[in-house]
Amino acid sequence: MEQIGPLMSARNELGGFVYALQTTKDHSNALGLVHGGVITSLLDQAIALEAWNAADRAPCVTVQLDTRFVSASKPGARLQARATVRETTGSLMFLDAEVLDGVQVIALATAVMKISRKAA
Repeated sequence: MEQIGPLMSARNELGGFVYALQTTKDHSNALGLVHGGVITSLLDQAIALEAWNAADRAPCVTVQLDTRFVSASKPGARLQARATVRETTGSLMFLDAEVLDGVQVIALATAVMKISRKAA
């Protein structure tokens, strides 16, 4: 995220986190829109941080990340991402996330994260 960020974070009204990225022309693709890879990286980071917090700060790695782009965003937009844990089963965590440009949903994602617990 250092090459893309900085990533900002704040608590939302429900006690969860909202992550934000201020985009610039450096985040654009050949069409002059925010590159899908930037949006996917923002989603992956928000999901990883949400999983890490939900797993009591145990390391978590992305097993699967499915992204659906539903709109576009122009450089200069402040994108916000939020993720929620849908279910945890053993060492796997299932999450949903979204990226917004203001009130406009830009991308949706579902993810499976593997919780790496230290051996006793």
